[in-house]
Order: sequence, then C-alpha cells, then structure tokens
Amino acid sequence: MIGNWFAWGALLAGLSVGAGAFGAHGLAQKLDADALAVWKTAAEYQMYHALGLLAVAWAANQWDGGLPRAAGWCFLLGILFFSGSLYALALTGIKILGAITPLGGGLFLVGWVLLAVAAFKGAS
Repeated sequence: MIGNWFAWGALLAGLSVGAGAFGAHGLAQKLDADALAVWKTAAEYQMYHALGLLAVAWAANQWDGGLPRAAGWCFLLGILFFSGSLYALALTGIKILGAITPLGGGLFLVGWVLLAVAAFKGAS
C-alpha cells in the first residue's frame, strides 16, 4: 500500500501543476478574476495534500497501525471534495457546489490530525 500512496501523491501533485498552468494560461481569458482565484485555491490545496500523501507513504512505512492509511484516505477524499468542488465551481459558476467544499476541508483537517497522532504514537 505504501507504493500506492506514493503513486497517488505523485500523480495528484503532477495534475495540480497541470491544473495551475491550465488556469493561468488556458482559462485566464475565459474566467473572471474571482473564478480564477477559486481555481488557483483548488490547485494549491490539491498540491498541499498531494504532498501530504507522500508523507503518508513514508509514515505507513515507519509506523504500525491504520492511522497513516486513514490519513491517506482523508487526503484523497478531501482533494476530491475540496479541490474538485472548487474546480467545478470556477468552471460552472454553480454556487451550490461550494456547499461541498467544507466537507473536503474537514477531511483535510482530520487527515493532518491522524498523521500527527500516528507520529506521536510512533515516536513513543
């Protein structure tokens, strides 16, 4: 499973770079400034949590237990709900999509807490 977390992290980081470039170059003339800012936020948080998945891959190799794995699932689902809803909001302008975003943000927070708990437990 370690390789899978690393692969997902690397893939999602690469897609984040592509999304950022697409926003800056492909969407700059098509979206207003607010929508572009939303797109940029989605790409940034996707990158942060893709890197978090790389940390999960390392943590899963270091510490026993399911906490790193649970953190990984939180990051994956968080990217889907947080970044995914923001990408869709930026492209469509459908405001109700913003209601999904906090669910992804909450998953991000839970993922980081789980990773911290795994580290504290593993270090003891």
